[in-house]
Amino acid sequence: MSDFDDIRPYNDDEVHSVLLRLLADNEFVDAIVRLKSPLMSRLAAGLARPLARRALHKELAGVTTVEGFQAKIENYLQKNIDETTTSLTTSGLELLDKSRSYLFISNHRDIAMDPAFVNWILFQNGFQTLRIAIGDNLLTKPFASDLMRLNKCFVVNRSATAPREKFKAAKQLSAYIHHSLVDDQANIWIAQREGRAKDSLDISNPAIISMLALNKPKADDFGDYMARLNIVPVSISYELDPCDTMKARELTLTAEQGAYQKAEHEDVRSIAQGITGQKNGVHVAFGQPFGADLTSVEDVANRLNRCIAAGYVLHPTNCIAHEIIHGRAPAVDVGAHAKPYVPAEHSEAKKHFEARLRACPEAFREQFLNIYANPVQAQLDIGSLQSSADAS
Repeated sequence: MSDFDDIRPYNDDEVHSVLLRLLADNEFVDAIVRLKSPLMSRLAAGLARPLARRALHKELAGVTTVEGFQAKIENYLQKNIDETTTSLTTSGLELLDKSRSYLFISNHRDIAMDPAFVNWILFQNGFQTLRIAIGDNLLTKPFASDLMRLNKCFVVNRSATAPREKFKAAKQLSAYIHHSLVDDQANIWIAQREGRAKDSLDISNPAIISMLALNKPKADDFGDYMARLNIVPVSISYELDPCDTMKARELTLTAEQGAYQKAEHEDVRSIAQGITGQKNGVHVAFGQPFGADLTSVEDVANRLNRCIAAGYVLHPTNCIAHEIIHGRAPAVDVGAHAKPYVPAEHSEAKKHFEARLRACPEAFREQFLNIYANPVQAQLDIGSLQSSADAS
């Protein structure tokens, strides 16, 4: 395990010293004050910090293990789910065995909440919690790195630039994921691509699969090696995206200017918005674990794309956006119970969505609508392909 010390999550024997370091970090304490009491952080910052530090000491006094820390996180996550979702549904868990470890590869909409929802559903249904991949670009503050690694996150080195350095980091990551799954029997979560699919087009990056295969012994069959990783495709869908306007702005400026330069700590603001923003209905669908029949990187990436698109549960907001763009209702199913979309049944949702659209600056509205409509088009395309296959 010493080979992974710079990227692995913290162990139980490190928890106490890391918590002491966090409690001594003024930036961490100030961030908690801003999150919990924004008014107090502005009006009485000098008083807020010592009060917050005292409260945190009391809150974390009995925490000596990673599991104990996650129990504290569980309380806050339950409150967050209650406040920001109207429903959290799931499907496909019957395909999984609680005694096995899996590599969950999901589409990527939200930096923090995608793995949080997957983790929550697994935990609530008796599965072990996840080790979660997180890019070092999101760990610009030392306290952020400590917090994430306390919560079973492992670090993906995205800051490497030289080819040799990038290859070394990818090989270490591949070895760590294999070690976690096979030796530690721990569940892993990674996204199907680096960064969020801001346009809601869920396309796997083959480089992710290539990274996973770097640890494969030369003598091993590719399909057999992939099967040992127990890859499970996961589709996460949100009725409302808390970061929709931010994403629409970035997509619009990228299309107009050819590139987009993020502001300092913009990802941190996206994390905060994604956690605290309203999501309404959320569905997490688990697919069938992959077998040994996949013979190449492209095979794995293509199957991920198909499974994630097929498992994606559409919401009325998706259909309303598609209807606004195309002028007609799409012939698709919506919701966890897969009921045909009937516009008249969703008039209230349409009123709220149109108000949300009007709140988005006019220049960004085309991309705003695409964010919600693209998953509908993806399912319509799947239906067309299936019809063609049946006809032939």
